[in-house]
Amino acid sequence: MRLGINLGYWGAGMDGDNLAVAQEADRLGYDVCWAAEAYGSDAPTVLSWVAAQTESIDIGSAIMQIPARQPAMTAMTAATLDSLSGGRFRLGLGVSGPQVSEGWYGVKFDKPLARTREYVEIVRKAMSRERLSYEGQHWTLPLPDGPGKPIKLTVHPQREHIPLYIAAIGPKNLEQTGEIADGALLIFPSAEHLEDTAVKYLRAGREKAGKTMEGFDVCPTLPLAVGDDIKGLADMFRPYTALYVGGMGSRKQNFYNQLAQRMGYEKEAAEIQDKYLSGDKNGAAAAVPHQLIDQTTLLGPVERIAERMQAYAAAGVTTLTLAPAGFTLDERITALRAGTDALERSGLA
Repeated sequence: MRLGINLGYWGAGMDGDNLAVAQEADRLGYDVCWAAEAYGSDAPTVLSWVAAQTESIDIGSAIMQIPARQPAMTAMTAATLDSLSGGRFRLGLGVSGPQVSEGWYGVKFDKPLARTREYVEIVRKAMSRERLSYEGQHWTLPLPDGPGKPIKLTVHPQREHIPLYIAAIGPKNLEQTGEIADGALLIFPSAEHLEDTAVKYLRAGREKAGKTMEGFDVCPTLPLAVGDDIKGLADMFRPYTALYVGGMGSRKQNFYNQLAQRMGYEKEAAEIQDKYLSGDKNGAAAAVPHQLIDQTTLLGPVERIAERMQAYAAAGVTTLTLAPAGFTLDERITALRAGTDALERSGLA
């Protein structure tokens, strides 16, 4: 099992520290550094900044949002980043959610599976440097009855095949991800529930495409905090968990809330959402069960983290992405180093 890091969003107040964390991860031999985007910092700019100041660590978008860009623009960006980084780019895509898609980008959040499939097909075709023509439900290239004609990408990516990941949560999206992508970006993964909430759907998609799980990258992100006070460490992540389970989406369309329900927290997920949407964010955080946090993070001393890593590997994880927590740069670097120590102790390195 390999290790990655996730820098999250740029502009959250620790930007200088984020670069130092990425550079230390590069030095320690981490496999990939991911950056996110929502409605603040964009991923490609951050990744170009990190790539320019690291040596060997891959850079990945987790995610570039599908409603934010035309697919040909995404292909251009991916090819450019792969060329600039010397073949170190991984393209992570996702549909975002209805609030961001419609409220920020003005793109209707409808038929997300069909849109994703067409988007991936166009991106891959463009990156292969074929002349780009496509007829689908959501995109037609070139536009009919106009001056447009099929053209091809002028930039040569460093590699013939840039790895393509999709952020997936729901069963149908997971199955399609297994079918059409090279890897899956997962959030709030519990080793105890991973087979039933994710891997079995990914496997079904691979089988649909006539493939096995061999070579497919199962890549969840987990916050990491090191110390002996497990309850105190878990409490650090109460606001984070409450935000996603309670407020990341509408009452009817919150994919993270639905995931918590599939993990057996139906009553608790409803309470967290009720409190969060009513404006009681502190109450929502207090309602998050300790077990839910403990199952979806890496907490405790290095020995305990090593045991948890073994459980994730046994559940099918191939790249474990860490988000090292800490109030200072030294604390985050310490957590980062503990991650490599734990992997070595686990025997999975």
